[in-house]
Amino acid sequence: MTDFTPCLLDLLTRASTLLPPEVAEALVRGRGAEEPGSAAESVLGTLLENRELASARRLPLCQDTGTIHFFIQAPGDFPRRRFQECARAAVVEATRLGLLRQNCVESLTGRNTGNNLGYVSPSFHWEETEEAGRRARVTVLLKGGGSENMGIQYSLPDASLGAGRDLAGVERCILDAVYRAQGKGCSPGILGVCIGGDREGGAAEAKRQLLRPFGQRSPEPLLAELESRLLERANGLGIGPMGLGGKTTLLELFIGQRTRHPACFFVTVCYNCWCLRRQSLLLDY
Repeated sequence: MTDFTPCLLDLLTRASTLLPPEVAEALVRGRGAEEPGSAAESVLGTLLENRELASARRLPLCQDTGTIHFFIQAPGDFPRRRFQECARAAVVEATRLGLLRQNCVESLTGRNTGNNLGYVSPSFHWEETEEAGRRARVTVLLKGGGSENMGIQYSLPDASLGAGRDLAGVERCILDAVYRAQGKGCSPGILGVCIGGDREGGAAEAKRQLLRPFGQRSPEPLLAELESRLLERANGLGIGPMGLGGKTTLLELFIGQRTRHPACFFVTVCYNCWCLRRQSLLLDY
């Protein structure tokens, strides 16, 4: 029986210690856009230095290694139960090695499980594919708690924002979410947004948007235009890195959509810190 544990341990190690190159490149561009000698330039320089140290010393990029999400795209005959067993074993070992912090707390008792295992921890998100061949694509996302606190879900219409059930209302919601964060959640941030869906589905879709490559605009022209415009507007708010002022408030913004019930119109914003810890692998079985 195939043992996926070593591959998944390596995946978790890379996610915890290596910042994706596209994220680092966005930080470099942001630093170049800030005023020389400014707090914004200094903060972005520190983040880039942190990236180098974490890689060289094989240490976590951030002390909060987040909640653990596995996104799996696989054919119908993929051995799901075996994969989950191996993933849990890899999580336990990564925690023992100090690559993952003990972040799994039982809500009623306050007891930390100590190994990052618990009910829906880690979290598995499955998508069945119809591609030929016995191969699965696995992506791990380590989602920090501070940035998760900055996530928000709106129900339109929202009289307090003057937001109706249209794209103008969606725009007001997204800019409000950025303004509310005010640098908390360790900006510059990356936003995943979902328009529509139910409350649960909107949150799942918003988080899934964080897996998109930087610079990849939505295939839906209206959403692509909205992504570009809102990214520019958010960075024009002057919030800047860590809320200290500057031109780099967001590194990227992705918007998806789901169908909705006629009575509901949700806009869900998933906020991620500058440290977008995601890594992927192809798994043969």
